[in-house]
Amino acid sequence: MSVFKDLWWFFKQEKRSYLIGVLLLALVAALGLIPPKVIGYVVDKIQSNSITTDFLWRISFVLLTVLTVTYIARYIWRIMIFGTSVKLARQLRNNLYEHFTKMPQSFYQRKRTGNLMAHATNDLQAIQQTAGVGVLTLVDSVMTGGFVLITMAFTISWKLTLISLLPMPFMALSTSYYGKLLHKRFHAAQESFSSLNDKVQESVSGIKVIKTFGEEKQDIAEFQLYSKDVVKKNMAVAKVDSLFDPTISLIVSFSFLLAIGFGSRMVIQNTLTLGELVTFTTYLGLLIWPMLAFGWLFNIVERGKASYDRVASLLDEKEEINELVNAVQTPPIGALDVNIHCFSYPGHDDVALRDISFRLEKGQTLGVVGKTGAGKTTLLKLFIREFVLQQGEITFGSNFIHEYSVEALRSSIGYVPQDHFLFSATVADNIAFAKPDAKLSDIYFAAKIANVHEDIMEFAQGYETIVGEKGVSLSGGQKQRISIARALLLNPELLMLDDSLSAVDAKTEELILQSLKSNRKDRTTIITSHRLSAIQHADLIVVLEQGQIIQKGSHSELIQCDGWYKDMFMRQQLETLVEHGGAKE
Repeated sequence: MSVFKDLWWFFKQEKRSYLIGVLLLALVAALGLIPPKVIGYVVDKIQSNSITTDFLWRISFVLLTVLTVTYIARYIWRIMIFGTSVKLARQLRNNLYEHFTKMPQSFYQRKRTGNLMAHATNDLQAIQQTAGVGVLTLVDSVMTGGFVLITMAFTISWKLTLISLLPMPFMALSTSYYGKLLHKRFHAAQESFSSLNDKVQESVSGIKVIKTFGEEKQDIAEFQLYSKDVVKKNMAVAKVDSLFDPTISLIVSFSFLLAIGFGSRMVIQNTLTLGELVTFTTYLGLLIWPMLAFGWLFNIVERGKASYDRVASLLDEKEEINELVNAVQTPPIGALDVNIHCFSYPGHDDVALRDISFRLEKGQTLGVVGKTGAGKTTLLKLFIREFVLQQGEITFGSNFIHEYSVEALRSSIGYVPQDHFLFSATVADNIAFAKPDAKLSDIYFAAKIANVHEDIMEFAQGYETIVGEKGVSLSGGQKQRISIARALLLNPELLMLDDSLSAVDAKTEELILQSLKSNRKDRTTIITSHRLSAIQHADLIVVLEQGQIIQKGSHSELIQCDGWYKDMFMRQQLETLVEHGGAKE
């Protein structure tokens, strides 16, 4: 029952609705005691041959009134309790979603998308059931059971009541054991469902690769294994779940047997009337629901507890990026001064960046080159505070970047990552993602700078073309250029292109770079690339190797020195000549 303690914050928040619901449940439970009592009176009247028409009319009026009030009360408490439980699911879902948006990249490296989706769907549904049906079964079983037992003991026979309750301790022991077993198995079932979700999400996202390599049968076979495991784990839950009702029914049957046996003897001994025995057994029948509900309650509570623990563990994940209390809210403008002594990714001992130092004046362009894994992307992610810099400082404008609020810092930066992502929306909506109120003329202008306007105009619906999930209907180069246009629309103080020209040809690359140079004269730009042609025009070029700067200077300076940059430049020049030569032949 500890899940109710975990949810106490919500019950306090919605105390008015729950209080009304509980009071109406109590009223319904109390009204339910009247019909059995009436039946007993009628039986005694029939036995004494003293029943009258007037008595039957009065009895009918009482029963009709009870039914009417019960109908209205049940309608209202369902709105109060079930309706309010929906608010809990909505609140937790909003909390989860907001929490997801605050989590760093390391969080998504540890958590799989399907697993997170399962938390936001199945787990929240189980928690909602606890706050709705769980509260109902708890209150209704306790109140109905309590009222019935008190009425049986004090208005009919306390001795017969005690005798009838003798089997109940066995029910308490068995349902408690089933509940613990259910909690463990339901937790495993939810984990299995999360894995299935992961599998489906991954397969749908990678369906092109699966089809290209002809692995459809293998993928289906793997899905069937995951699906089989879900069935297996849920069957284990069902086997425990199935024990509740038979166990409770068996114990209640023993109670009926004791009640009828000892009750009949008391009627014969004239210590109990026949009508009272009928009323007693009817009340005992009313106890079946509380007993079954009590077993059902264990089922709901244990499911809810397992799900709440899973959701709570997600919400307990801490943000790695913490803002200062008096963080600067003004977006930074000015030079970029970098002094990184040492940086390692959270949870890793390997040093990703070491001794990185340079200054980039406002309006200048920085080129960052190096082998794959040299630390180019890591450097850019530190600028947008995706990770915390352990040793060193980065100054942007007049303040260190950690002194700005995250919102203020990132509002000055336009970042185009390697893994560009497009939403299943129109081309215009994708470009205007960070500026939804942008004018169409501004969207066109950004697309022209990114050299993608003409491509878009050739689409069937132009800028109103739906690109499909993740831009599935576009080529790699088109997706890259639309991502660049999205960043350019903001006209950011600092534009960072992380190998964002890799999917375009040399001519298109040159056109984009010329547009950037002419339209961003007073703005700072950082470009990382494997092709040196993309950064030759840069005011400053840094060459990274294993997280350290091994060369630094302008293109003309670096080409005069022996080293990685000159070797790579000569090699790429030779490749270009070979390609042109091949084309001529």
